[in-house]
Amino acid sequence: MKKIIFRKLMLDYMSFFVIALFSSGIVIWVFQAVNFLDIMIEDGRSYSVYISYSLLNFPKILNKLFPFVLFFSLFYVTIKYETSNELIIFWNFGINKIQLINFVFKFSIVLMIIQLIFSSFIVPKSQDLARSFLKTSTVNFYENFIKPKRFNDTIKKVTIYSEKKDAEGNLYNLYLKKELENNYFQITYAKKGVFKKFNNVPVLVLYEGETIKGKNNKITNFSFAKSDFPISKTETNSIVTYQKTQELSSYNLFRCLEFLFSKKKNKIDPEISNCSISNSHNIFKEVYKRMVIPFYILVLTLVSLFLITLSKENSKYARLKIITFSIGVFFIIFSETTIRLISESLIRNILISFLPILFITILYLIFLKKFNSKYYKR
Repeated sequence: MKKIIFRKLMLDYMSFFVIALFSSGIVIWVFQAVNFLDIMIEDGRSYSVYISYSLLNFPKILNKLFPFVLFFSLFYVTIKYETSNELIIFWNFGINKIQLINFVFKFSIVLMIIQLIFSSFIVPKSQDLARSFLKTSTVNFYENFIKPKRFNDTIKKVTIYSEKKDAEGNLYNLYLKKELENNYFQITYAKKGVFKKFNNVPVLVLYEGETIKGKNNKITNFSFAKSDFPISKTETNSIVTYQKTQELSSYNLFRCLEFLFSKKKNKIDPEISNCSISNSHNIFKEVYKRMVIPFYILVLTLVSLFLITLSKENSKYARLKIITFSIGVFFIIFSETTIRLISESLIRNILISFLPILFITILYLIFLKKFNSKYYKR
């Protein structure tokens, strides 16, 4: 009977948690996807690229929401059990509060492992795939990012200005500046321009204009009736396409740590992106965020279980709910704040990393002291 009771409790916790996690995740993802849509339109990417890039960011959202949604689920379901007198069933069948705490704690360890897998493997991989997918994709709708009466610098090292744009996509009174090499630039003026494709290569065709080239203080210019301005091989500025530290695999992060702790004179590993002594601060932060922050899941679980220390008939129960929720929110904020405390000092980082273990020990000792320890079964 005890197994059935515990199974039902776990099912209630998990069902509420999963529904709340994906519901809130989808809401945030929709808002984020709208922002991505604006960027993609400005960047001239296709809708297939936009959808793929947006979906690959969904694991990151779930991972970020995981601790708060879990705490809220435990908090809400525990209150629901107490309000509907379902916790009395536990006590009537000989289940003491320490046994209940142990069961929920073991359950939270499984969830902590799930978040470790998310933060250490799934999220970095999805972020790296999103960046790689964006980098290898092509700009399909160049005409989208040309806004009239605005200096458009979406294309890297190219600035385009158009005074007017008609319904057919024709641009009028254009100004184009292209940075080619060191001390080498090209400025083009044209009365009219239109985007066309030649053999699937996008080209901005210019009419009635003049091109000025400057190099090493020497200026040359020539006029034209028609000129092609190829932009197919240009990069864009709107979205970063180089690999960032948070996109490194966990394997490469630990390889980088091993390299930084070595006594090699060269403190830049050419085989791993962003692996250098100057970036060690961010490397430590990323390792802490992936490997230590998930342990606060256990802290939040124990905090939510303070709700079983009093029954609903107690006059202090309403105050207990407020205090418990406040402590939980505090630990959520605190866990994210500690990321900023990570520095290049190894000893300091180790001490900060042991904080969740310290909190778990203190909270569990409080429960043991609160309840009769003779019921505790190893």
